Amino acid sequence: MKNSAFLGSVALAALVWAVPVAAQDGTRVEPDYDDSVVIADSKRTDIIVSATRSRDSILPENYTGSVTVLTDEILENRQTRDIADVLRDVPGVAVAGVAGQTQIRLRGSEANHVLVLVDGIEVSDPFAGEFDIGTLQAEPGARLEVLRGPQSALYGPDAIGGVVAYETASGRSLPGFAARIEGGTQATVNGALRYGAYGDSWDAGLSAVVVSTDGQPNARGGTRDIGRDSYTVSGKGSVDLAEGFALRAAARFIRTEGRFNDSNFDTTSPTFGFIIDSPQTRFTNEAIYALVGARAEALEGRWTHDLSAQVADITRDTFGPFGRSNSSEGDRVKASYVSAFRIDDQHNLTFAADYEVEGFRNTTPGGFAFNGRREIEQFGFVGEYRYSGDDFDLSAALRHDINDRFRDATTFRVGAGYRVTDSTRLRAAAGSGVKNPGFFELFGFVDGRFIGNAALRPEKSTGWEVGLDQQLGDSASLAVTYFDSELEGEIFTTFPPPTFIATPANRTTVSKQRGVEVSLGARLGTAWSLNAAYSWLDAEENGREEVRRPEHIASAALTWQAPGDAASATLVVRHNGESLDDAFTDPSFVPVRVALDDYTLVNLNARARLSDGIEAFARVENLLGENYEQVFSFVSPGRSAVVGVEMRF
Repeated sequence: MKNSAFLGSVALAALVWAVPVAAQDGTRVEPDYDDSVVIADSKRTDIIVSATRSRDSILPENYTGSVTVLTDEILENRQTRDIADVLRDVPGVAVAGVAGQTQIRLRGSEANHVLVLVDGIEVSDPFAGEFDIGTLQAEPGARLEVLRGPQSALYGPDAIGGVVAYETASGRSLPGFAARIEGGTQATVNGALRYGAYGDSWDAGLSAVVVSTDGQPNARGGTRDIGRDSYTVSGKGSVDLAEGFALRAAARFIRTEGRFNDSNFDTTSPTFGFIIDSPQTRFTNEAIYALVGARAEALEGRWTHDLSAQVADITRDTFGPFGRSNSSEGDRVKASYVSAFRIDDQHNLTFAADYEVEGFRNTTPGGFAFNGRREIEQFGFVGEYRYSGDDFDLSAALRHDINDRFRDATTFRVGAGYRVTDSTRLRAAAGSGVKNPGFFELFGFVDGRFIGNAALRPEKSTGWEVGLDQQLGDSASLAVTYFDSELEGEIFTTFPPPTFIATPANRTTVSKQRGVEVSLGARLGTAWSLNAAYSWLDAEENGREEVRRPEHIASAALTWQAPGDAASATLVVRHNGESLDDAFTDPSFVPVRVALDDYTLVNLNARARLSDGIEAFARVENLLGENYEQVFSFVSPGRSAVVGVEMRF
């Protein structure tokens, strides 16, 4: 921790230090990464798809909200393997992970307030109500979009905090064969294979990723290594059957096997409530996702109709010394119809209808918990209008959800952007969101420790933001955003007498989140580029600071690239400020509020081209061996290093 203050200041100072530097040849050089004011490169890889239900792309400079686009080049430069790691570089995002569950929070929202899309498929576990972002591994050519702020008007429940959209490369955008293999400390072996192909009327891509490591101890003073093996197989493709009519499909299988350590449940022990080495405890998570869709065009492409169906099936099992100890099943079936009409080059209208059924089942053995199946059915109807002018942009969306279990909900989103000068753009947006209670909150049961509450009602949020996008000379751009939101009916855990067994309830008070997000992208001459981000957050629940939401988060990535892209190196500094967490160290199981120290992670990587299509690379993560906890009593991984080779033909 002795270096934390210094390194934290490096990440923060990067926002001020990176003054614009003109390209040596006098031409305009655009940053390869930005926030909201992303300036497109010649390949237009920074278009936004998730910001509209029409599947039509929007340029970031025309979007009226806050968005970060992480291109495939950025993921490759930072040698991203776990998507959760690179999300730390996005302003407004807080990441906290333990073995078997990694959570992301946007703008102080809960982890289950973030909608995660993978190739257009909702991937959250209906039982748990959220997606384990730790199971999402980076594939060659993939890219990422992060929309911050309420998006329920477009996507319905689960999108209070925003949307994270992960998109794999198509066979057309990344054709040919790609392979990557690496090995390193902690018996780490990671590999990826991909093949893409296309023809005049079709394209297809297939990839597989394996992540395997023996891991490191995650209990204070522990010696048991917490390793994992994760396997991902995915594919997607499309075919034009006739002029103006196309079919598409995507599928993904994820299986993760790993160890975990449990809490000490011995109330007489001085380490009660702390994580301790727990031999024979392990978990297995398995998920299957699939989507099929058809798209038809009329009026010379100005009017499109898109019909799709998707499924998700997630199974989670944990095991202890005596066999299976906890299990759940969640599934989702969703059908969507989207009709989009481009009136002219500036005006666009979109209508969407969604039908969704989520099913849940607690399969924990023992007979003490309800093991029957429950379902929640929902219809959603969306109307969206977008205007894109030379200097002015406007968007408005309205959604009405009809729920079979909860009260119907209506949500909205409006936004506007105005280009004051060629280099300055102002924007503002406001919106609302809802989040329905999940199965575990409604019907969950843990003997002696937790009882669900079937009378819970949905959480409701309303928020707004204002932002400034500023081009700094010819080589840098800056985005600054202030946001403010309120959450009503927040679901929290209460401990009612006389049993004091935990159960969820809706708060009668308002929870508040406000903050500032800053991001910077700069080209420093012809060989160097800098990306930096900073977030300040004030999130309170019933007047108390929210847990696992640092007040200050900052990151900076400095990349050097040799002429002709013969070699490159990237230094990434990520700082997480002090935060609070709940510790269950009292025998009553009523949580005790504790502080988690700030920490700073330094990663360094480099690569070199060996021949056409073959590169060698190496990286060191947590270079300074920082000892830190993202969650109380769970020690996070220390220093690790890998070397590898990548081939593309």
